[in-house]
Amino acid sequence: MNKIIMYFFISFVFSSYKIIIPMDSYQTNHLKAYGVSFSSLKKNIKVDWLLNYRGGSFLVDFSNRIERECMLKNVYFEKISIEEISIIYSIIEENNMEIVTLDKAPKIAVYSPPNQQPWDDAVTLALTYADIKYDVIFDDEIMNNKLYDYDWLHLHHEDFTGQYGKFYKYRNKDWYLDMESKFNLTATKYGFKSVHTLKKTIALKIKNYINDGGFLFAMCSATDSFDIALSYYTTDFVHHIYDNSPIDEDYQSKVNYSNGVAFENYELLVDPTIYEYSNIDFPPSHNPITRSAESDYFTLSNFSAKWEPVPSMLTQNHVQNINGFMGQTTGYNKEFIKSHIVILGEDLYSDQVKYIHGNIGKGTFTFLGGHDPEDYRHFVGDPPTELDLHRSSPGYRLILNNVLFPAAKKKSKKT
Repeated sequence: MNKIIMYFFISFVFSSYKIIIPMDSYQTNHLKAYGVSFSSLKKNIKVDWLLNYRGGSFLVDFSNRIERECMLKNVYFEKISIEEISIIYSIIEENNMEIVTLDKAPKIAVYSPPNQQPWDDAVTLALTYADIKYDVIFDDEIMNNKLYDYDWLHLHHEDFTGQYGKFYKYRNKDWYLDMESKFNLTATKYGFKSVHTLKKTIALKIKNYINDGGFLFAMCSATDSFDIALSYYTTDFVHHIYDNSPIDEDYQSKVNYSNGVAFENYELLVDPTIYEYSNIDFPPSHNPITRSAESDYFTLSNFSAKWEPVPSMLTQNHVQNINGFMGQTTGYNKEFIKSHIVILGEDLYSDQVKYIHGNIGKGTFTFLGGHDPEDYRHFVGDPPTELDLHRSSPGYRLILNNVLFPAAKKKSKKT
């Protein structure tokens, strides 16, 4: 008896009907569908993630509660019988598909300044819209080892190099001066001489958290600035306007790319007037390639669901080609990505890689370039994205794939 048929018989000892939440073009609200699955896990109800079946559908035991929740949230679902599920299991067994059981809701933290609003960041916006609970933590919690209270961490668009996001042109704005003051107070509080030494320490603590089994997801400038902070951990490469001390003359010779997690052999851009950290970003923010929103897209990679369940989970979607979107870090130059990193999505017609994944010790990290999947060019002060207008956003689905991924931790570690 093969494993799919065995699974089928065991499953129906407990339930003669199930609810399938399709994630293909029939779905009326893809984003809230993740919330329904997450709320089921919170109630200790296991969810089967049907990788590559109808866009990565979810399957749960039938209950009136789940049926009502789907109806209230305008999430399309189907009540299916034993015979219908038997057919689904046969299809999965015979094709590039797999069943992954999600059995525990991960405890989620977002590393973000306390005064930020949910709509300032695509991930907190997605979590809020999908009704997925999260806690906001920042430097105090990291320094006091509270990070280990969580299974999954998202990095808000933070600058781990201590250059205040390289928002030099806004240096006289009240919000910039407030950020500068608070960061310096925190650095002094923990005995650091500069903000960049504080932030590099934060980055190292986060790396250690991943190494010990944590899951990290980051977007935009939090990705490359995190890696740069680790690779240049032992040297001062920030301009004196940030820390009142000169750049180390030999900072480039002190780089240790092996300390970073994803990138190597890149060069820093230390000029404070350039809105960019290094030449990792592609296309570069300070010298972008001219293209229109209509012509900018990236393609998700294909994986074997049975043999590569982790990247398969992270790339579940109802489309393969996804509209591009810009940010301080829009994407990654393929030339500088370490060879062991898994490319989840890329522009097939340029050197831009958009979406990557890797392992660190017992844990994993996933980076996605760009600021907001439904706001092509997001500027400081732009109005928030209304996700109710983008219920089936493929880009936001990538974010929410990462939220559910840790729920399958035990199973994924066996492969």
